[in-house]
Amino acid sequence: MTLRCLFVDFNSYFASVEQEDAAELRGRPVAVAPVMTDSTCCIAASIEAKRFGIRTGTLVREARERCPELLVVPARPARYMQAHTRLMAAIADCIPHGTPGSIDEVPCWLIGRERQRVNAVAIAQAIKRRIADEFAAIRCSIGIAPNRFLAKTASDMQKPDGLVVLEKHDLPHALHGLELRDLCGIGSSMEARLLAAGIDSVEELCAAPKDRLRAAWGSVEGERFWMQLRGIEVPDRRTQRGSIGHSHVLDPKLRNLDGMRAVLFKLLAKAAMRLRHEDDGYLARGLQLHVRFVGLDDRFSPSVEFAPIDDTPSLLQQLAKMLEPLERAAASGRWNVRRNPPLSVAATLVGIELRSERSGELIATTRRRQSVTAVLDKVNNHFGNNALYVAAMQTAIRHDAAPMRIPFSHLPDVRLEEDFRTQAHAEELVRLRERQFKVLAEAAHKKAQVQRSPAMSKPSGATTRVRMPLRSLPSSPQLGLGF
Repeated sequence: MTLRCLFVDFNSYFASVEQEDAAELRGRPVAVAPVMTDSTCCIAASIEAKRFGIRTGTLVREARERCPELLVVPARPARYMQAHTRLMAAIADCIPHGTPGSIDEVPCWLIGRERQRVNAVAIAQAIKRRIADEFAAIRCSIGIAPNRFLAKTASDMQKPDGLVVLEKHDLPHALHGLELRDLCGIGSSMEARLLAAGIDSVEELCAAPKDRLRAAWGSVEGERFWMQLRGIEVPDRRTQRGSIGHSHVLDPKLRNLDGMRAVLFKLLAKAAMRLRHEDDGYLARGLQLHVRFVGLDDRFSPSVEFAPIDDTPSLLQQLAKMLEPLERAAASGRWNVRRNPPLSVAATLVGIELRSERSGELIATTRRRQSVTAVLDKVNNHFGNNALYVAAMQTAIRHDAAPMRIPFSHLPDVRLEEDFRTQAHAEELVRLRERQFKVLAEAAHKKAQVQRSPAMSKPSGATTRVRMPLRSLPSSPQLGLGF
């Protein structure tokens, strides 16, 4: 019994959630964008859109050229997190799942008889049925293999709605048909290094000895990759966080000096809150800004170093000083804001270290700023992020700019990143409740039909389908109707 991991990968997840919520989007090419402008990139594409070569990172303008019928919808990270919670509950009805590596995938560890191929496949099919019973448009591909790396690889080998099993005796020939970039951990730069080392196919990669891969990677990661290709489960390496930051493509309405400034203040305030709360708290020793402009190759990328701090007032004060040269350039005409407006912004806290490794603060001014920050965090933790904020963020808050984003490598902490619910959020909540009630009504209708016709005939040899009980919809403190 060589099978140890069952890996679930939701197909075209963000776009599928949009199709789940809007029946008119189903079966049509859909792209999800962070802001509604042709100058930004698609962050997700539906299965139908992918047939036109539209992928994550494709410019919206280019995507529309490839597919004139493309429907572009704005991203709704909070909704994707809600659907993720329900999907995890559906999987848990069939098998306990592990910690999700990202919002659209999760490993499940097989034990005992579950490692037998027939039982592992039965579990995978039960997961697929369970999701199909509760969701109209969301489907998943599942890979089953000796370790998580190979199970994830298998889940990508047959899409959409696939099921692939890789046992130890299938290796390595079952992988030979893949491209180097199909393997998790091999991006464009790593592919270039492998090609420089004379490895230009997965077959050559699998045949290469351990020391050759270590030389190609330039580190022990090459040996870890060699072991993963052979079905060995390699423990995750502990890494030291080096930075915390956020970036945002500006909405056309905010592509001006005031809008750019407000969004940067909001991004930094969000990063500062994460700095204080993640892993029992960090301190930062530096701040980096990046501003890109429409029609210009040059970027505004200042950086500054300071004594380790974590309080929001001090960090925002540093940000204000760093923006002064740009503001003077706009005032003097050296920067023509109308001709070359700001396109995207980023604020990153660098040189971070654990708070527990530093002694307490003795300077009275800094202590007062820390007290103000503590009050700010307490209010926002209770009422919602940015229920209380500094005035410099007002424009960004009013336009719902820089909302919660979902990174590829981990799940965001909704408590720290989802904004306090405005009227727009309240309207979305009403729509969400309507969709949930519709799901419950459809499930009740199906159950009533089954009870009314228990004697319905079925084809000879057909197996009886075991229906999973409909799990109650998860509640959320932000989703109460008393908004």
